[in-house]
Order: sequence, then C-alpha cells, then structure tokens
Amino acid sequence: MIQKVFIPQLGQTVTETKIEKWLKKEGDIIEKGDILLEVTTDKATVEVESFYKGILKKIISFEGETLPVLSTIALIGDKEDALPNIENIIK
Repeated sequence: MIQKVFIPQLGQTVTETKIEKWLKKEGDIIEKGDILLEVTTDKATVEVESFYKGILKKIISFEGETLPVLSTIALIGDKEDALPNIENIIK
C-alpha cells in the first residue's frame, strides 16, 4: 500500500519548512526509522525519519523547495504498488 511522507510539524509556530537534502533516492529500500532527508525551519535543521518500510517510490518535492508543514513530499510503497496520480496526492 502506498504511504505518504509529509513535512512534519516541527513546532507550534513553524508554518513552513525548506527541504535541504534528500539522503535517500527513488528506488531505495526504506526501513522504519531510516533518515530520509534534512529540512530547515527558521530555527533549526532537522532530520526527518520514515514511519514506514518499503521502497521510496516517488519524490514529489525537491531540495531547495520551501513548503507548508504537512505537505506530501514523497511516496513509499511495496514493489508491486502502482503510483497514484500525483496531482491528486498533492492537493
């Protein structure tokens, strides 16, 4: 089953986060707890870990992008999972 990876809420006053660096790439096998990427808020740079295991099927948002918290940034799923329509995911 496809799972969405979100920009986490990193504090009560944080409304947006910048993607600094992806540490995994599409096609990588992901375990729960693996560090996927680094993001920066107005106060700190933080590592974002995966809550799911599977394959990093699709990266939707890229390094340098600034996004609202809880934005979908990637999809993790099993080998046989088909990707949904990305436009429907990011709305």
